[in-house]
Amino acid sequence: MTVITVDQMTKTYGTHHVLHNVSFTLTKGNCIALIGPNGAGKTTMLRILTGLLQPTSGTYYYARSTKDIRTVIGYLPQHPTFHEWMTGEEFLQYSARLANVPKNRAHKRTTELLELVGIADAKHRRIQTYSGGMKQRLGIAQAIIHQPALLMLDEPVSALDPIGRRDILNLLHTLKKDMTILFSTHILSDADEISDDIILLHHGKVIESGSMKHLRKQYQTTVIEINFDGEASSYVQAISQLSTVTNVQTIRNTLHVSVTTIEDARREIMNKVVEKNWPLTQFAVNHASLEEMFMKAVNS
Repeated sequence: MTVITVDQMTKTYGTHHVLHNVSFTLTKGNCIALIGPNGAGKTTMLRILTGLLQPTSGTYYYARSTKDIRTVIGYLPQHPTFHEWMTGEEFLQYSARLANVPKNRAHKRTTELLELVGIADAKHRRIQTYSGGMKQRLGIAQAIIHQPALLMLDEPVSALDPIGRRDILNLLHTLKKDMTILFSTHILSDADEISDDIILLHHGKVIESGSMKHLRKQYQTTVIEINFDGEASSYVQAISQLSTVTNVQTIRNTLHVSVTTIEDARREIMNKVVEKNWPLTQFAVNHASLEEMFMKAVNS
């Protein structure tokens, strides 16, 4: 089921195109990473989808018909601000009332979310005493206080230390079971870890989009990584002579075997391993990382 459709979206400032004919759809229940370098147009796109900016041309529409899109979306900007004299509990109840959550439901929802995001023990502390990671958790809680269909996050972990970053990624992994998540990031390893789909922005244009599974297959490198018990270099000559092998490199005692086709090479190499009784310890197809996919898409 489609949550939102973006059609030929363009945003210009004078002669500068921040976004240029951007089109994509988001489906229910997926976690989508909007990735690209700084200046690619990620924040502008999110601000348009939240109604904070108007596109120069093009359209977008949500599947759930509503006069006020705030009822179907939750949003956390890259640099959120809080009433820091409030406690975490007070801020969530305040946010709930702004989102027209009934008073009795607001109290229950606040309690649920404080537990979910892991700051229930700090609910009576003033926000000014919270760490960066705690504030980010609180920000996510306020963004979903009204149970939106789509949660949008702008660079949710870019300013956090490794522990805070890990906590937020774990939280997003939990949340994506209940809602569609669109988050922007330039940290490709984070997108690689938790996203189901990706949208690659470069110079304001979508240069690639789709499921991680599809894109991995499309950009998969034809390389097999092999480890043996002992010196890997001892096996280079024999493997190099196989008909499906085009090149063999040894990197940190691991053979990186370039092949013509993965399926045929797997069969031929394993037959040789069995025939020679080699002490194989690892055999893995090299899946393209998101960074490799991005660089190939940009340079194609």
